[in-house]
Amino acid sequence: MKVLVAGANGHTGRLLVEYLKADGHEPYGLIRKEEQKAAVEKLGGTPVLADVTKSDVGYAVKGMDAVIFAAGSGSSTGADQTEAVDRDGAINLVKATENLGIKKFIMLSSMAAGEPERGPEELKHYMKMKGEADDYLASTELDYTIVRPGGLTNESGTSKIQVGEKVDAGTISREDVAKTMIACLQEQNCYHKTFEMISGDQQIEEALKTL
Repeated sequence: MKVLVAGANGHTGRLLVEYLKADGHEPYGLIRKEEQKAAVEKLGGTPVLADVTKSDVGYAVKGMDAVIFAAGSGSSTGADQTEAVDRDGAINLVKATENLGIKKFIMLSSMAAGEPERGPEELKHYMKMKGEADDYLASTELDYTIVRPGGLTNESGTSKIQVGEKVDAGTISREDVAKTMIACLQEQNCYHKTFEMISGDQQIEEALKTL
């Protein structure tokens, strides 16, 4: 599949581009800056220069089979950036995907998105914005999957996870999050689903079948 990865210069985004290529897909890395192109190409992706905070991002999505949103302002940035990227940027990309008739959209969200009371005070606005973006995606007719990981680590992945509508707070490696999101592209049991995930005991493919 031709897959557009928004946020291809981020930690998880880079893994997504690398793993998509390794799995035989054709990854396109959506980036905001010209100087980020070389990094995407080195990972085996085709760079696409676009800004998700601008409403017209259709040209970046055109011709794709699926879209993965892994962009983020960084939860510690200001409220304006969180709204512009984590909520409005995600919604802009969802709208472009829907308008072009592309069906598959995978959203990298966050545990407790839409439920700020479950998280620490400093993350409440971030979780609210992520939740609003997720709600918009869930209201569409896209074959969407919303992945809500716990605390992200840079440890090596195990390919073993725990998933559920809600799971206890915990951590998970970015590697396993990226692999799970890619698996969701073709696992129909993931379509029209929102789930939380942390490290666990089940292989990714088996865990996704339990949703």
